[in-house]
Amino acid sequence: MGATKERKSDAKLFTIRKDKISRLPKKCKYILVILRIAFKNIPMGKFEIKKDKAGKLRFNLKASNGQVILTSEAYNSKAACDNGIESVRKNSQNDKMYDKKKAKDGRPFFSLKASNGQVIGASQMYASASSMANGIASVKKNAPKAGIVDNS
Repeated sequence: MGATKERKSDAKLFTIRKDKISRLPKKCKYILVILRIAFKNIPMGKFEIKKDKAGKLRFNLKASNGQVILTSEAYNSKAACDNGIESVRKNSQNDKMYDKKKAKDGRPFFSLKASNGQVIGASQMYASASSMANGIASVKKNAPKAGIVDNS
């Protein structure tokens, strides 16, 4: 179970073995190079699923730079975890679903809620309200098309 499983992202669709490329017509090789360049320049986030110490599943939404921008609640099953990811994809685009808060020490953070009001995930603590706003913008940008890596 410890093996990493990754769902196909758009970039993976253009992975072709070198021995297969040599048999392609020249025109196709040029198109393939253009597509690879185009997809390399598209930053993509990812959802990483893992088991916590209690054996429950959690996911982190990571930005294209690898920084965790949202951490989920704990789930008892893979199906529930997958539903949580889909809920983040859907609800991340609605400003009303973000609950902006301050910790006891005054640092801002946010949680993302589903349409039923249940918390789907929470952010890290931020140094300022503007950096929290950047975190929300990053969730909005990355969540809809983020790939999924299952490390459970």
